[in-house]
Amino acid sequence: MTSAPRVLRYLDNEELTTGAGTLLVSALAEMQRRQEYVNLCLSGGPTVLSALTHFAALARTGAFDASRLQLWWASERFVTTTDPVRNSVQALSILAGAVTLVPSQIHAMPSRTGKTDPDDAAYAYAKDIGDTQFDITMLELGDDGHIASIFPNHPSYAVQSTTTLQAVGVADAPMGPPERVTLTLPAINRSRQVWMLASGATKQDALAGSLRGESRYPASQAHGADWTLWFADQDAAGELPCFRCDL
Repeated sequence: MTSAPRVLRYLDNEELTTGAGTLLVSALAEMQRRQEYVNLCLSGGPTVLSALTHFAALARTGAFDASRLQLWWASERFVTTTDPVRNSVQALSILAGAVTLVPSQIHAMPSRTGKTDPDDAAYAYAKDIGDTQFDITMLELGDDGHIASIFPNHPSYAVQSTTTLQAVGVADAPMGPPERVTLTLPAINRSRQVWMLASGATKQDALAGSLRGESRYPASQAHGADWTLWFADQDAAGELPCFRCDL
């Protein structure tokens, strides 16, 4: 049985992303004391990327051994391999200048360059995942409550209640580009820890509704097998009662 979500509350986006990046270094370093490799899964989004920037700066100090990192993605735009809108391209551009990553341990989602369609890419990525359990999956909350590329009132969400797949293709996404690949909720929820980042007043309704368990928000259905952590700045947390927050 998973524990109740814990909400970490920050003054603003800068404090949130600094806090998330700092905690990520310490959490992964602690895991490395118990296991050879750690599996980190990332989504896209400006808040996640900003937290990753802080993580990279701290990881440069040697507190964390990047050669023992297995890097995965929760969502990807189905475009060509080098397209700058790809989540993996953006994340690796941040990490590459700070830490030394082992190429065979970077598990980017397949792209349009090598696959015929998002479903083909999703099938290949699911095979790559195999029985891997992510140690931490870091997701960004969308204004509409979406996570990864699982959108409310959309087939990408409707399929989640019946699928046994670890990744699926997405067509006609409500934000561009329309074709994507996403992990499924079953794959996300196998993660030991799920971290959700919410920043800005436009996230208030989705954050509060997700924490209340309102199923219209995909984020409400995501949780870690051991821990679920929400990182929220004051603007995003405006509708949360303080007893659910660490002030």
